Amino acid sequence: MTETEAIKLFKCLADKSRLQILKSLSLEDMYVERLAERLGLTPATISFHLKKLADAGAVTSYRNQYYVMYSLKKEVFLARILDIIQEESDEAAIQARRDEEYRQKVIDSFFEYGKLRAIPAQRKKERIILEEIAKAFEPGRIYTEREVNIIIADFHDDFCTIRRDMIAEKLMDRENGKYWRT
Repeated sequence: MTETEAIKLFKCLADKSRLQILKSLSLEDMYVERLAERLGLTPATISFHLKKLADAGAVTSYRNQYYVMYSLKKEVFLARILDIIQEESDEAAIQARRDEEYRQKVIDSFFEYGKLRAIPAQRKKERIILEEIAKAFEPGRIYTEREVNIIIADFHDDFCTIRRDMIAEKLMDRENGKYWRT
């Protein structure tokens, strides 16, 4: 189910009359007049709601002699909400571009000529800065503490804080005085 289809369906489910129609159709297929009698609504109101439900893909119709019968599309309701939420958004590319623009804005704000002017107080901004500094370390290479300090000192004088924060953010790992980029 796409994001747009899910939005249409959820909007339809937000109406009490439509939910009652769906509950009735889950028991048996029905025609407009029968639903109207059962729910105490006018046939015009039922037709209006059925049109909305059909547009959302929740019901389907077929002809049976003189009547147009409506039935519940059960497969639509078998989708898990978690699957719908995890479906890639129609706006994923736009969101990725916004994230990258924000990231670049933070980097431009805190770095001047390759040096870190200040360690950000806000955690998400600090994470971006630490990720940028982590690029100076080769993946898979083991560094001594002195080598790590020298590389970080090229960015900022407080290499101890940055080294500690990189380990806390799981950008680097250490064991027995040896460091590596994760």
